Amino acid sequence: MSKLGKKPITIPFGVQVVVENNIVKVSGPKGNLEYPLRLDCDIEIEDNILKISSKRDDKFSKSLFGLTRAIIQNMVIGVKDGFEKVLELVGVGYRAEISNDKLILQIGFSHPVEVKIPEGIEFKVEKNKIKINGINKQQVGEIAAKIRAIRPPEPYKGKGIKYTDEIIRRKPGKAIAKTEGAKE
Repeated sequence: MSKLGKKPITIPFGVQVVVENNIVKVSGPKGNLEYPLRLDCDIEIEDNILKISSKRDDKFSKSLFGLTRAIIQNMVIGVKDGFEKVLELVGVGYRAEISNDKLILQIGFSHPVEVKIPEGIEFKVEKNKIKINGINKQQVGEIAAKIRAIRPPEPYKGKGIKYTDEIIRRKPGKAIAKTEGAKE
């Protein structure tokens, strides 16, 4: 059994969790989320504490037991507080702006790159930072990774799109080596 899967989830004030027809529905002040529950897992809700148990004892059921708990925990956190990823543009002339329902990036290519803003995700651009907010942790992380993949930071100058807490390992550039036969 998963150690993480055994931990109960406390449901905060203002968040409701309902299980109907093997679908977990979580609603809160930020919005609503749904997750189709596997037939291998069982959920008990009592006194604002949610417990997940596995019905079967095979390897596949055990592997999804902790995953199910983590997804439901992220849903509860998402509808209460939401999730945020912050990307930073590093480079001379690198800019971002929001126009209609698209994020337009000017990041050193011959043309601006347009990224469509998905439903349920909110973008904010402040100077050289892009803030991505949403209630679905997976969706926020996925769109942040896609934007970063457009121009990942390079190791020599550090130019590109990076997470604000990301540390770029820098490489030294070319060094002029003195050889024994060279004139000084």
